[in-house]
Amino acid sequence: MLLEVRDLHVEFRTRDGIAKAVNGVSYAVDAGETLAVLGESGSGKSVTAQAVMGILDSPPGRITGGEVLFQGRDLLTLREDERRRIRGARMAMIFQDALSALNPVLTVGAQLGEMFVVHRGMSAKDARARAVELMDRVRIPAAAQRVRDYPHQFSGGMRQRIMIAMALALEPALIIADEPTTALDVTVQAQVMDLLAELQREYRMGLILITHDLGVVADVADRIAVMYAGRIVESAPVHDIYKAPAHPYTRGLLDSIPRLDQKGRQLYAIKGLPPNLMAIPPGCAFNPRCPMAQDVCRTDVPPLYEVAGDHGGERVSACHFWRECLRDRS
Repeated sequence: MLLEVRDLHVEFRTRDGIAKAVNGVSYAVDAGETLAVLGESGSGKSVTAQAVMGILDSPPGRITGGEVLFQGRDLLTLREDERRRIRGARMAMIFQDALSALNPVLTVGAQLGEMFVVHRGMSAKDARARAVELMDRVRIPAAAQRVRDYPHQFSGGMRQRIMIAMALALEPALIIADEPTTALDVTVQAQVMDLLAELQREYRMGLILITHDLGVVADVADRIAVMYAGRIVESAPVHDIYKAPAHPYTRGLLDSIPRLDQKGRQLYAIKGLPPNLMAIPPGCAFNPRCPMAQDVCRTDVPPLYEVAGDHGGERVSACHFWRECLRDRS
């Protein structure tokens, strides 16, 4: 197993109280596998990724429990200098806002080349040559000339390709892509996702794709983990999720995707708002918004029930009424 997250807990201490952002998340990714982590804003997707990468803002963020095993080593027990050697070289992250993530006063060639200078000890000339190769690899036109350009001189889609090139620079075993298609138009979204999928197959990397959009991951993910209020509420092979979700929240996300065969109808929306992480409702956190909620949902936190899947692999749902949810969909 390439990466295994076990019972991870993260909280943020603020003046208003303690926000429990991640509440016992567990998932695993193998080499060559793509795991999509889905959920609304505030569900804990990005915080989990930051904890895995070791870039959580602390304070106020703090990991209060769990393990993050990367190639058999628990990253949470390593010294910061050891984490730094792994970060970038063995595992890398693509951030959702490329313009903010890139340094505006350095050329893209200098930022790409820095990886080789710091981690590989290359000369500036050799590092620039590798930067051009990477830009070619992610299909940036006229890379030899554009390597001297600054981030603001690139379009949003091209900046995201540069971020992908930076993540690939040292050929890591794992890449975490945090909403890599945010603020891109639909055509560029498809191009970026196709590029990520192609590079992942070529390098046989593990890929964690964080998004709130089920439509984006349909063709690229092997497994999907759905998060709500800091917990994974459903995890299954991608085809099982799309065919028959076993949690009402997953079903709501699927129903909110625009469909060509429903032209002219009102788009479905999940009622209400995500919970305040400082005051998560008792029982199932989704119960105030759930059309299937009953008394037990308001008092008992549902465990992850094992669900029979059609496509093999583990499938679980944190819903007391997952059987009824499956029947309603079929």
